[in-house]
Amino acid sequence: LTRRGLVSSASRPREDSWLKSLFVRKVDPRKDAHSNLLAKRETSSLYKLQIHNVKPECLEAYNKLCQEVLPKIHEEKHYPCALVGTWNTWYGEQDQAVHLWRYEGGYPALNEVMSKLRQNKEFTEFRKERGNMLLSRKNQLLLEFSFWNEPVPREGPNIYELRSYQLRPGTMIEWGNYWARAIRFRQDNDEAVGGFFSQIGQLYMVHHLW
Repeated sequence: LTRRGLVSSASRPREDSWLKSLFVRKVDPRKDAHSNLLAKRETSSLYKLQIHNVKPECLEAYNKLCQEVLPKIHEEKHYPCALVGTWNTWYGEQDQAVHLWRYEGGYPALNEVMSKLRQNKEFTEFRKERGNMLLSRKNQLLLEFSFWNEPVPREGPNIYELRSYQLRPGTMIEWGNYWARAIRFRQDNDEAVGGFFSQIGQLYMVHHLW
């Protein structure tokens, strides 16, 4: 290895500008937030992605408990939400449950549901019993990409793939523009189930459900 000395002051500006051209990308300034530009305007639905890491010995009991309680509570008319889907992981992190909720009416609907559930004795008991089965849990609030399919119930059995990406800040609009053109190539057999980006929780996250 050779040791290089400091560059002279005369050559530094030119070299600095060359280095900046490698790492700095000019982006046109936008006045609107990416959530206003990428989300569906005709609907105001908010989605919540729940990820539960379950104790391995409790997974079967966890699934049975959720199957008994969640549909019964959230299908009642005075709860403005719907359970879009619930899954167990096959590849990746094991002994994990993933739930996707839709709140029709956005944040006010979410607040309404949470307030009502706190007064629901059956749900309170369910959460306590469920908590004894979990190692950890995580929630993320999401908006839906305007160009993606609306998640709808499907006849099974099916295998679903959830792909999650952490984007660099400031690149969400660019990501959305690329996928708005590319999504038409993956529409065979309704392959594209849903596409979302984070609003609260870990930011600059994108989730694709296939």
